[in-house]
Amino acid sequence: MAKKGKRLKAVYEGLDRDATYTVDEAVKMIKGFAKAKFDETIELSLNLGVDPRHADQNVRGVVALPHGTGKSMRVAVFAKGDKADAAKKAGADLVGGDDLAEKIQGGEMNFDRVIATPDMMGVVGKLGKVLGPRGLMPNPKLGTVTPDVETAVKNAKAGEVQFRAEKAGIVHAGVGKASFTEQQISENVKAFLSAIVKAKPSGAKGTYLKKISLSSTMGPGVKLTVSEAAAS
Repeated sequence: MAKKGKRLKAVYEGLDRDATYTVDEAVKMIKGFAKAKFDETIELSLNLGVDPRHADQNVRGVVALPHGTGKSMRVAVFAKGDKADAAKKAGADLVGGDDLAEKIQGGEMNFDRVIATPDMMGVVGKLGKVLGPRGLMPNPKLGTVTPDVETAVKNAKAGEVQFRAEKAGIVHAGVGKASFTEQQISENVKAFLSAIVKAKPSGAKGTYLKKISLSSTMGPGVKLTVSEAAAS
């Protein structure tokens, strides 16, 4: 484990690691801890009572944060004709078909989201081994396989966040920047938590929200009161 710096050590010494806080209380603390020379990302981490290895316990979805993520999103779109033109006008960074697929197979992966029209999935399907492991494979359930590429691109650019439970039921997401106001961060956190609650799978047994923590890139994690989060 990497050694903690003097600043982080001082923060941990003054932090009750067993205490839990409301979203608003935690946000206030996290903003106070974010002292790095860059604009730290505010990160939410959840431990869910699910086993993603079972199909009926998968937790996956998408949520539009009210204030975006503060991150510039690069979007690649597989489309042709009028749909390709619409994607470009909406602000897509890369648009194409077989030519775009060749670039990706050649190692060009300078994008954060992939969107495709249904008729282009034959081309995109061949990239499953490349896009799949990175969580970039277009999926109709996430709105990334759609004939309305204009709306999909605009939503992605506006700060739409995709989430998926990893092994052991862990979900991580960036929900803003330290430069955001406390209210903006709180509203983003509450919107994300609401989406997680709504995404509870039918196969989930026992306690669904087990543990939730909020942190900044270089700061310590602060535990949230699960009961309040569940009511978001």
